Amino acid sequence: MSLRRAFRSRKFSKSFRELKPEDEDKGPGRRVGGDSAEMGGGGGRVVDCDSSSPSWSSMLPEILGEIMRRVEASEDRWPHRRNVVAFACVCKRWRDIAKEIVQSPSRTGKITFPSCLKQPGPRDFAHQCLIKRNKKTSTFYLYLALTPSFTDKGKFLFAARRYRNGAHAEYIISLDADDLSQGSNAYVGKLSSDFLGTNFTIYDGQQPHTGAKPSSSRSSRRVASKQISPQVPAGSFEVGRVSYKFNLLKSRGPRRMVCSLNCPCSGDSSSDKSVDDYRMKQPESTASGSTVLKNKAPRWHENLQCWCLNFHGRVTVASVKNFQLVATMDQSQPGGKGDEELVLLQFGKVGDDTFTMDYRQPLSAFQAFAICLTSFGTKLACE
Repeated sequence: MSLRRAFRSRKFSKSFRELKPEDEDKGPGRRVGGDSAEMGGGGGRVVDCDSSSPSWSSMLPEILGEIMRRVEASEDRWPHRRNVVAFACVCKRWRDIAKEIVQSPSRTGKITFPSCLKQPGPRDFAHQCLIKRNKKTSTFYLYLALTPSFTDKGKFLFAARRYRNGAHAEYIISLDADDLSQGSNAYVGKLSSDFLGTNFTIYDGQQPHTGAKPSSSRSSRRVASKQISPQVPAGSFEVGRVSYKFNLLKSRGPRRMVCSLNCPCSGDSSSDKSVDDYRMKQPESTASGSTVLKNKAPRWHENLQCWCLNFHGRVTVASVKNFQLVATMDQSQPGGKGDEELVLLQFGKVGDDTFTMDYRQPLSAFQAFAICLTSFGTKLACE
């Protein structure tokens, strides 16, 4: 049996699940329930490969590298991509090799590790996602679409829950669908709104770049967030704002919104060994580019008597929540001007509690999800 087949065999996978409690500190890592564990989140730890480790953890780097390259090339979609994550979770040596070979999603368009969710999406196409809403619990779930069907859940990425904080509303965003608290290890950030629900602030749970200062608001506090980048300080760091314009004259038309974002670097360095390390080494001016987005103006359809946008079949239900965002300013582009014809984020309704979310570079999945959450809820002053 080849090394790759042995690595992927049931016997090999079973050895991870049947670790005895007393051997957890020696094993490749503790498995935690939920989809976030499959992506390396949920608190799983990676151990050192030493002389006391089994023989498979001390294989030659050349052999490990060849195995990783073949698995990376063949397992390009979920759920099969979990084999890449399993490889990186064995020990630190295997993880370092995986970090050298697995490239950033902006280059490959593949979402592999939790860190990919805060990195820019692909440049040449959009990641297609689904958002499922539970009205009873005010909870929202983000899934990476694996098929064109709107009924398939796909791969779980994020969960968010709406909380009341006095006169304000907050959305706590987590990697764990069952643990939506700000003190959780799965906490990645939050979205905070004003009293009217027209102005929102997006907070990252970890330092997005060198020199970033945590928010001084009373609702902000340090948390035990470890999933995205364990070496990065935790806190509440402002990474964007979303504002809905007032419609004082009550004129007919959709909502108008403006987003000002500090977008993450694309990670296109000479080596993809660690995008997080690369990002933290960059100065503030280059590690985070400012991007201003606005909603694309729809056109009035005389025959249908409604406002229309071309969602290319990704939206099927008319709703005031539907929108498309284009860039008016992008510091990563020549001259700092964005392409107002290229849709960077689109969001729309396809069912009573099902919505589509398609995003691309320079937005990350975290930023795109936070922007889409602002569309939920009534905004009487804007409609």
